[in-house]
Amino acid sequence: MTAPIPPLSLFLVEPIVRAALAEDLGRAGDITSDAVVPAHARARGAIVARAPGRVAGLDAALMAFRLLDPAVRIGAMGADGDDVAPGTVLARMEGLARPMLSAERTALNLLGRLSGVASATARAVAAVRGTRARVAGTRKTTPGLRALEKYAVRVGGGRNHRFGLDDAILIKDNHIAAVGGLEPAVARARAAVGHMVKIEVEVDTLAQLRELLPLGADAVLLDNMTVAELRAAVALVDGAMMTEASGGLTPETIAEVAASGVDIVSLGWLTHGAGALDIGLDMEPG
Repeated sequence: MTAPIPPLSLFLVEPIVRAALAEDLGRAGDITSDAVVPAHARARGAIVARAPGRVAGLDAALMAFRLLDPAVRIGAMGADGDDVAPGTVLARMEGLARPMLSAERTALNLLGRLSGVASATARAVAAVRGTRARVAGTRKTTPGLRALEKYAVRVGGGRNHRFGLDDAILIKDNHIAAVGGLEPAVARARAAVGHMVKIEVEVDTLAQLRELLPLGADAVLLDNMTVAELRAAVALVDGAMMTEASGGLTPETIAEVAASGVDIVSLGWLTHGAGALDIGLDMEPG
């Protein structure tokens, strides 16, 4: 288990959960549960992990049940950051059967997705243990779920890259192409932002890195370089800026990259390629 990560504000989480419920309930609500289950019927439920992994998003999942049945009684048995085995009960609840059934898929979608991201991140962090590298996610997130998925990366023991386009400058190859070169791109960036905004520049080759070094930046993104090139890049930089390796990495391929001496290994895969953790809801009459 990692050190506790501060939970996300309900102010951020509730609109996401409400939107997910509205998407599922549509125009007429849960017509199956309304047709089959009496309005007064009660049920008990248990949220259970079916596979090993790291939990993230439990508060969001439980909020789905509370939004549809404010009187539901819920007892959390686990917490975000827990490493669980198959069969682990994460929460138990008791309340009206209809809203429990209606909230089930939204709750499990969120919990399974975020736990999958946290579990993948934990594997990546374990893979780079013993090196100086830290694992970071990217902006390759599911539209509408960025705050939750960035949070899940932190729960997995990783770091966050930019949250959006507005919190740091990252000059990429297309920016350089648009202004005709690395030097004018860096100069324009320096002239445009205040002292609190960091500047990172993406380079694809060691020649580009040599061009960047006298211009200066806070960090350099070494894109799709071989391990040998990464080692050479770390030696060239020699501590003058933070070094980040990126490009097609997964938890299964990052150990050698991390051993090159880079400061950061960033993986878009954590939020666009990690599968959901298998988590289910077991119900019985209440």
